[in-house]
Amino acid sequence: MAKMTLKDLRKLRDAKRQEMDMRNPDNKTADVIVSMGTSGIAAGAKDTLKAFVDELSAQDLTTVAVRQVGGMGLEHAEPTVEVRVPDMPAVIYGKVTADIARTIVRRHIMGKELVNEHIFDRPAADIVDEGKRGE
Repeated sequence: MAKMTLKDLRKLRDAKRQEMDMRNPDNKTADVIVSMGTSGIAAGAKDTLKAFVDELSAQDLTTVAVRQVGGMGLEHAEPTVEVRVPDMPAVIYGKVTADIARTIVRRHIMGKELVNEHIFDRPAADIVDEGKRGE
């Protein structure tokens, strides 16, 4: 591995600070929540998360928090992402590839338009409860 210069280290530090700030929900008006359970990761959620972080940075959207959670109960639709934007309904998107993530940033977060072809619903509460009891 090549030696890093002080300039390289400062650049790396600034990039990591920006990534960490993106995960901090304080002073943020919108949320992107990426499901990172085992099925999500197996379906490509790491690439999806990276695409959201990269696109939000490219668009200079500093008021959007990007967070990770475990599974959302929609394993058949992984990778799944919940998006919460003011004055819009909270939406869960499924089968979110890196390209779809970039589309969600541009159309939903920036353009205030739902990406209908990728919207999935949460399972009903009684179904989730039954699954927890092993029924």
